[in-house]
Amino acid sequence: MSLLFKNLRVHQVFGANTDVGKTILTSGLVRASSAKENKVFYLKPVSTGPMQDADDEHVKRHAGPRKDLVEAQCLYRFDEPVSPHLAASMAAEKKGVQSVVLPADDGFVAFIASYIRKCASGLTERSHMYIETAGGVHSPTLSGTTQLQTYRPLFLPTILVGDSRLGGISSTISAYESLLLRGYIVDTVLLFKDEYYRNWEYLEPYFAEYGVKVSAVEHPPPREADPGRNLVITEEYYRQLSSESNTGLRSVVEHLDERHEERLRELHGMARRTLDTVWWPFVQHGLIKDERDVNVIDSAWGDHFTVFTGHKSPPASAAMQGSLLEPQFDGSASWWTQALGHAHPSLTLAAARAAGRYGHVMYPQATQKPALRLADRLVHDGPGKGWASRAFISDNGSTGMEIALKMALRVATKRFGILPQERKRIGVLGLRGSYHGDTIGSMDACEEGVYTCEWHEAKGYWFEPPSVGIKNGRAKINIPSAFMHENVEGEPLSWIYNVHARLNTPLAAAYRTHINATLKKLTDGGAPPFGALVLEPLVLGAGGMIFVDPLFQRILIDAARARGLPVVFDEVFAGLWRLGVPSAASLLGAFPDVSVHAKILTGGLVPLAVTLASDDVFRAFEGTTKAEALLHGHSYTAYAIGCEVANETLDQIERLARGGGQERHDVDEDRAVWSMWSPLFVDALSKRGIIDQAMTLGTVLAFKVRSGDTGYQSHSAQALLAALGDATGEAGRDVTSAPGGAHFSIHFRTLGDVAYLMTSLNTPRATISAIENRVLALLSR
Repeated sequence: MSLLFKNLRVHQVFGANTDVGKTILTSGLVRASSAKENKVFYLKPVSTGPMQDADDEHVKRHAGPRKDLVEAQCLYRFDEPVSPHLAASMAAEKKGVQSVVLPADDGFVAFIASYIRKCASGLTERSHMYIETAGGVHSPTLSGTTQLQTYRPLFLPTILVGDSRLGGISSTISAYESLLLRGYIVDTVLLFKDEYYRNWEYLEPYFAEYGVKVSAVEHPPPREADPGRNLVITEEYYRQLSSESNTGLRSVVEHLDERHEERLRELHGMARRTLDTVWWPFVQHGLIKDERDVNVIDSAWGDHFTVFTGHKSPPASAAMQGSLLEPQFDGSASWWTQALGHAHPSLTLAAARAAGRYGHVMYPQATQKPALRLADRLVHDGPGKGWASRAFISDNGSTGMEIALKMALRVATKRFGILPQERKRIGVLGLRGSYHGDTIGSMDACEEGVYTCEWHEAKGYWFEPPSVGIKNGRAKINIPSAFMHENVEGEPLSWIYNVHARLNTPLAAAYRTHINATLKKLTDGGAPPFGALVLEPLVLGAGGMIFVDPLFQRILIDAARARGLPVVFDEVFAGLWRLGVPSAASLLGAFPDVSVHAKILTGGLVPLAVTLASDDVFRAFEGTTKAEALLHGHSYTAYAIGCEVANETLDQIERLARGGGQERHDVDEDRAVWSMWSPLFVDALSKRGIIDQAMTLGTVLAFKVRSGDTGYQSHSAQALLAALGDATGEAGRDVTSAPGGAHFSIHFRTLGDVAYLMTSLNTPRATISAIENRVLALLSR
């Protein structure tokens, strides 16, 4: 999370390298700030080297005439003047122990954040804080993680101290670009004037192109052997450095104050500007009352947004005296896209890598490494393994489904010899509550509903699906009355998801009877020809998070296969481990002819979709004329940035799968199905009177609210969970599991009377437990 206060202006000081003058320049900034009658806080999170050379002691020693306004602090101190991770190891060796007890990165960051909040509390006048890092931007912290990575959850505005020596132009620009790649805001660059190398002369116009102010100050005088004399000349240096001269640091302090005020003004105005300009998707603007209804997201990290709250409180309120930014758990995984957390550095670097090498290049009748690697792995080692032969790369799930429909319907027209005049009447088989995207063709593959539009023409037949849920701690299969079979209760989820073992059960026979009778009735009644079975495997997402009985979907697939219909899996939401498996095919025991993958595919960083197809489907488009080809595409087809990010995402997911990732709870004995959500929590949730049913698979938790107002247009789930939007702490803990340990809110979206929450594949157990406790506490009121 970031920290932003009205009265405390905080900046973090990074160096382009070690020994570039961070401490000297930061000491000068501290002194210049105090000279302006501002309270000043200096923090050195980790100090290495002898106490007499400690940076915080140097700051105190040269704080100037208003040293009474300066408070300097160091959190961790080690004797050896080496990198912090090595200093900690050497300290352990000296003590004869295996390791020194140190906090993990999240605890370390929470400690810093707590100190910042403590300093900010009670301030009524403008004050400043400088947090000085160690070494260069990539120098390791105590854990061995680089500073850029460790400090990123704090997301503090940055001062970059450049290198004035030979090679310093390169190291300064490299440090700046490293900061940018991780999202840091660099407010200014400081460096010494070296009259021989004159690096500042090159860097000033270079950074001006990026809107970054560069300030160069005189070098400190050479160190004197006599301590008394050295103190005198150093004091004089700092006096001149913090003077009101434009060449001093006071102008830098004023610039940093201006940047702080600009940021506050921008954040305060964003909600109003948004309401005046933006048309949101899936939002009824007529229900938006004012700026307080706008969620202003300043940044994001891991599983949390950092949201601005200043526009929701009166200027003089107590809330305005604390941080104006707070963490907010991303409870919908940003519309089901997040897999590894926001701003994952490996994905960010992958995007930069491809952008720098390719930008965007033409794809038809061409190839490039990221796209080829992605196609290879999805077809041969990913969800297409064992059945797919081709990958068609597009830009989003709805487009991917348009392509899938074109593929499947071409196969059907050729297979069944459907005449041209009949082809416009071809329909699909599917399930009620299905959603395949918002483009016209994808909507036509769904029945009439809230997502359709004036041009929508439902083409097909949709079965009402049996669904799986948990009520009062017992799994239940809810079977529609048309199947002439009672609901099934009390069987474990491990049995429900063992499709192969259920294929010869009485329930399977009932499913077959109903499906075959329905299809015969449709055929005998002169229904238009069917060209494909189109399914969202396992879960109907936007239709209400309906967990469909997998046995029913398997038998429906078998019935379609028996009639020669191509089978399309829409795995845009459910695929690639969202539900705990790489593809639903492994649970259903049946392969599709076409499948579509998106959302998790790129870890939530950039849009991309891939439609996989069997060889029979591919061959249906072969011919001697271009008109017979699959004439579908868009300008950014298979763009290298998206493909490279997808490859990196799949690499990261494979590492998680090999290493076990975070704590997972098995749903079946073979560990083929698991959930990130605790079974004890789901059990307790299902026993709440207000909850009709609950269910979980993989990262997804869904529960239906008992209400007289049902369906997508209901507001019952939204109203029930509204209090989750308030930032609170965690019982029995001084700090929370959120980045920086601050109180956090939960951002969630509902589907009418259905609420759902979603994690990433690497969400920490502590975060999930905190959310589980919040939900149960809310429902117990």
